[in-house]
Amino acid sequence: MNPLELDPIDLQLLARLQVDSSLSNQALAELVHVSPPTCLRRVKRLVEAGLIEREIAILSVDTLAQVIGHGLCALVEITLDRQDQDALLAFEKKVAPEDAVQQCYRVSPGPDFVLVIHVRDMPDYLALTQRLFTTDANVRNVKSFFSIKRSKFGAAVPLPVSI
Repeated sequence: MNPLELDPIDLQLLARLQVDSSLSNQALAELVHVSPPTCLRRVKRLVEAGLIEREIAILSVDTLAQVIGHGLCALVEITLDRQDQDALLAFEKKVAPEDAVQQCYRVSPGPDFVLVIHVRDMPDYLALTQRLFTTDANVRNVKSFFSIKRSKFGAAVPLPVSI
């Protein structure tokens, strides 16, 4: 089978893993009705094909806030002066290494980019914006929206399968 051809078992594996990647191979195999060695081999193939980018833990921001504080989450619209391919790629390359920039979307119409930024506090946000936007001659406009409550968060990609 071509590494990028997905059968119903592959889709089930992906669906299950994006809901709970901590499942043991044994438990995952039982859920999709295959043997553990088959399950392990298929998951390995999905990883090697680049369909599973990485496995992460999603933290509870409300529970964590009781220990370390809420921090600051901002959704930031960025409009560039020049939108040629080189300018767009240069901006993406500039924000990619920043841990505080959690997500970066190239969008249309409207601004050129929307970023999701998480920082400890307003001074950290100010330092980040000065480093990324104020000193960049190609950034024309920055519009920030600050989250007051996260009511939903998800990372699942819709797949043509139900679990």
